[in-house]
Amino acid sequence: MKAIKIIFLVFLGSLTTSLYAQFEDAYDSGFEIDPMPLRLKARIINLADKLPVPYAHVVNPRTHGGTTTNIEGYFTIDMLNIDSLKISAVGFVDETVGIPPTHREDSVLTILLQPVVFPINEVTVTGEKQKVNLGGDQYGKPTDVPTELRGDAFNKKPPVLAALFNPVSYWQYYLSKKEKRKRAVRQAVALEKNWELHSQNYNKEKVMMLTGMNESQADEFMIWFNSKQVLAYTSSDYEVRATIREYFEIYKREGRLR
Repeated sequence: MKAIKIIFLVFLGSLTTSLYAQFEDAYDSGFEIDPMPLRLKARIINLADKLPVPYAHVVNPRTHGGTTTNIEGYFTIDMLNIDSLKISAVGFVDETVGIPPTHREDSVLTILLQPVVFPINEVTVTGEKQKVNLGGDQYGKPTDVPTELRGDAFNKKPPVLAALFNPVSYWQYYLSKKEKRKRAVRQAVALEKNWELHSQNYNKEKVMMLTGMNESQADEFMIWFNSKQVLAYTSSDYEVRATIREYFEIYKREGRLR
């Protein structure tokens, strides 16, 4: 009886191993998915605060076509179910996403973007309380920093002359990792501020209003227009309107309007 049990356990083990090997081979070979066209409806949101990401660029590398999200983070694009989309937005890490096999065309796909975070070291502020001036005259404490070395304080490079007066401080501006991080943070803050102002003057709704195009046409025009890089972040509302009208005429003359 004991020998029969041992033979049965050996047989069961070999059968389990065989089935597992067949499953593993099928998994390694991959499941084939038939390419099917679909109209993807999706929304891009910030992973950190779950707020929508407006005016993000969405590009299909296979067709080189794309679109941008509206102010609520929504976009629609025609594609194949096997395509991947490259997504980029100011202040966020670029992402490449695919369509989940279980996604249904009548539902809205949620895509999360990771914001760019600049680490800032802890800063300890120390100082002495200024003595009261009993004479009533206003005065300020003079700075001990030479004028030729004040470039970093005003977010400008120190002049070459600073290398003669204080070479240690001069080269610290270019070689110090701490100084580079500070400049990177200042640049990111300025870029984010400029982008917020820029997005109020330049967006899909304004393009549609100025040109009379529908949403799909406006998406294609904005991709073409953005590639020209003729609109600065500091452009005023008047400059944005004039530039859009000018390049829309060029866009039509080139026969790109469909």
